[in-house]
Amino acid sequence: MNAELLYEKMLDAMRKRAQQSPFEIAGLAIGGAWIAERLASDLGLSRYGVINVAFHRDDYAEKGMTALRTASTMTTDLPFDVNGTNVILIDDVLFTGRTVRAALNELFDFGRPAKVELMVLADRGHRELPVSANFVGETVQVADEQILVLQKDGAGKLSFVLEERTE
Repeated sequence: MNAELLYEKMLDAMRKRAQQSPFEIAGLAIGGAWIAERLASDLGLSRYGVINVAFHRDDYAEKGMTALRTASTMTTDLPFDVNGTNVILIDDVLFTGRTVRAALNELFDFGRPAKVELMVLADRGHRELPVSANFVGETVQVADEQILVLQKDGAGKLSFVLEERTE
């Protein structure tokens, strides 16, 4: 799976989406925020938001210090009024749906959007919650004991790696 090709698909979809109605984008920390930053640049958007889900995770007690480190390195920043706005959430991998649920909780802490859409590079399936993406770069099969991790190099190029689940 080529993350750069999936990003190009997402960029094309965002260009088409931009012709329909105005929207704001917000990337889920950390991988989704990398994608949102790049999309904002490539689309000529003046801003993009970042949503950190650390404090809304249902496994916060288990994640402990990992959640706190993520929250301190990439905090939620929504440089637009959420109320009445069409918001497109951007994430790298959709799996159980729990991270999206946490992102919605965080987003609604800032106001009530008119509409929320979801775009992801990769969809692993295996939903535990009734969540689906409006745009999916690719549906992928990954073993349950593995994690699909988005990486960004110094030039901003994206790639996926498989890691073994440690929990």
